Amino acid sequence: MIFYFTGTGNSLWVAKKLGEELHETLVSIAEAMIKKEFVYTPEAEEKLLFVFPIHSWGLPLLVRQFMKHLEIQGYAGQFVYAVCTCGDDCGITNKVLGRLLHFKGLPLHAVFSIQMPNNYILLPGFDVDKKEVEQKKLKNAEEYIHEICEMLMGKRIMKPHYIPGKFAVLKTRLVYPLFARFFVGKTSFYATEACISCGLCAKICPTRTISFRENKPAWGRSCVQCLACIHRCPAKAIEWGTETRRKGRYHHPGLK
Repeated sequence: MIFYFTGTGNSLWVAKKLGEELHETLVSIAEAMIKKEFVYTPEAEEKLLFVFPIHSWGLPLLVRQFMKHLEIQGYAGQFVYAVCTCGDDCGITNKVLGRLLHFKGLPLHAVFSIQMPNNYILLPGFDVDKKEVEQKKLKNAEEYIHEICEMLMGKRIMKPHYIPGKFAVLKTRLVYPLFARFFVGKTSFYATEACISCGLCAKICPTRTISFRENKPAWGRSCVQCLACIHRCPAKAIEWGTETRRKGRYHHPGLK
């Protein structure tokens, strides 16, 4: 059973690849939160995997909320893993997740991190990767996912590859709380005149915080900064203040 959360499609792609090779079913954390489906009963041989992007060196807010509600009934020693997607590094998100699972009576046997194309563009100095870097990351990611699957199936012996990065504790303990306090739930998103009123942003928003007013999207206070809307807008009509006007857009090329 693979619980996943995605914004620009990187983590969805990883979850699908893992699901195909491991023959595990996928559960969307965003949909589970909307439907309030928090109770799951795994089969005896089923693995439990959590796949999600790193947000400011920590867990996405929606993933944290889901973990607090999650109930695994009949847990009988099944292996529990996590796979983080990140642009560069992950801080000590692995330890944070481990504690959340511990409170639920679940272990965390291993955490893997996979570098994927950068997509955080809301602050100065942050932008999407150049095309050649993007392609290299995607190629390396596909190879590494296969290695992870072989390890989880007992076909390969390897140490889980997790990238905490420099100043990992500081990033997760200081930067992440600032992100959660001053960015999550507050938004400077808006649609320009290029908006074609297709409604895709509202449809893909994981918290359903986007509504339409006078044929233009409006953002509510449930925004969790997943960036799905700004990156997946087909008209590139969504901006964040003035910061994103000259920056690139990215979503996983396999995302439809």
